[in-house]
Amino acid sequence: MFTEERQEAILQMLREYGKVKVRSLSEEFHVTDDCIRKDLKTLEKGGHLKRTYGGAILSGDYPLDRDVIDRRSVNVEKKDIIARKAFELIKDNETIFLDISTSNIKLAKLLADSGRRLVVVSNMIDILQILAASAMITAVGTGGIMYRTVNGFMGSAAIEVIKQYSFDRAFIGTCGLDMTDMSVTTFGVEDGLTKKAAISSSRHTYLVMEKDKFYFNDSYKFTHFDDIDGIITDEAPDPTAIGTLESAGVQLY
Repeated sequence: MFTEERQEAILQMLREYGKVKVRSLSEEFHVTDDCIRKDLKTLEKGGHLKRTYGGAILSGDYPLDRDVIDRRSVNVEKKDIIARKAFELIKDNETIFLDISTSNIKLAKLLADSGRRLVVVSNMIDILQILAASAMITAVGTGGIMYRTVNGFMGSAAIEVIKQYSFDRAFIGTCGLDMTDMSVTTFGVEDGLTKKAAISSSRHTYLVMEKDKFYFNDSYKFTHFDDIDGIITDEAPDPTAIGTLESAGVQLY
């Protein structure tokens, strides 16, 4: 099979299944993994796909919608699982940070109904509105420049408030992981720097993310696995990803 024919076949598989894996493609076409990686790189340059850890997805199917407002009704059951796991880690009288994240909206509801005495700092308006209903929780908003698509605050003003606190735990949202260099990504510099400030101010930091985000990444790398204590997800990723997390000392919840 010629290179062009193989690449067209790869695109056909992507259109049918939405994603492909390097190892499966190399076995399918009886070529090396490196050969498939070159094919994927060529197709990515042509705008046909987006390479991910161990494979690729169709560029038009990239699922990480940056508009948080639109994501609140997506993968609800998965976010419930993540929120319950995160809730179990929080102890009475702690000071915590809840980042912009639809899973953290679910976590805020659990905290508000729990009767736990907490100080909760957040840069997301949805979260602050939920926490305000609880007399046991001191809810602190960062303020700053408000971004409509995430319904929250990001940037230097929010960062200055975050830096004044010492958090027992921070629960950080992400657009995905780059498993090749063990970095954590988001959609832009303002969001990334705000998350980074929260991580620096926290004794324990956890990513809250659905399993799918192990296989996608976005444009801005705001931290690496060395700065993360754990990843709270709805379902365990593949064994290769688990091994990478274990080697980096990251606990999977």
